[in-house]
Amino acid sequence: MTPSQEKALSALATPAWTRRPTNLARAVTAELVERIVRGLHPSGTPLPPEPILCETFAVSRTVVREAVKILQEKGLVQVRQGAGTMVTPESMWDMLDELVLAATIAQDDSLAILDDLVVTRRLLESDMANVAARLADQETIDGLRAQVDRMDELVDDHITYHEHDRAYHDTIMQTSGNRIARGVVRALESQVVNTARYMGRTERSLCVASNRGHRRIYERIAAHDPDGAAEAMFTHITEAWLVRRSGSGKPVRLKR
Repeated sequence: MTPSQEKALSALATPAWTRRPTNLARAVTAELVERIVRGLHPSGTPLPPEPILCETFAVSRTVVREAVKILQEKGLVQVRQGAGTMVTPESMWDMLDELVLAATIAQDDSLAILDDLVVTRRLLESDMANVAARLADQETIDGLRAQVDRMDELVDDHITYHEHDRAYHDTIMQTSGNRIARGVVRALESQVVNTARYMGRTERSLCVASNRGHRRIYERIAAHDPDGAAEAMFTHITEAWLVRRSGSGKPVRLKR
């Protein structure tokens, strides 16, 4: 059997569900998202016709049509009159969508997609740190110092440490008042925060180094130094990712 034949059979394989899902449309959608991202249904090619999808997933036409509608909303397919349901180019996919992002991360051994996520977070959080340094009142500054001091006490408990780490960053984002940027960062983080590829290594020494970065950011905000706070945030996010990162590809997308 040729590789192309194996790929075609894999694209039409019945999913190995341990039990029949309660929401069939969501389950079919998730399976099709994964298959599209893996390239089993390549961009520019049609999805299998409704009858074949119904047979593959053992579901009704109604379920398949609902799944295809959800795929359209995620930007993965377009329904074209006379041509069927076509898989779209990657440039049209909604990369903020939880299923699309998760499937892309799982498929990307080079970690380029996570590098892009870190670059996006770095850009937004650096700007928010800049604004926070201008707007922070004494109560906020005292709160940031207390958070940094508390994280110094938590370096032996990486799970609790990272919970406080996220709260610290969120305090700065809230202080900036930029609800759009905060929303984007929180949406991205929520989708990868529990994945091994993003969290990477968790040794005590890494928590210690991470909190040194937090303290530098706090000091620049406390000094009402916008440029210094932005630079400290940029450096902290970059360095924290590079020590966690364990992909095969080089992190060239992080260079500026």
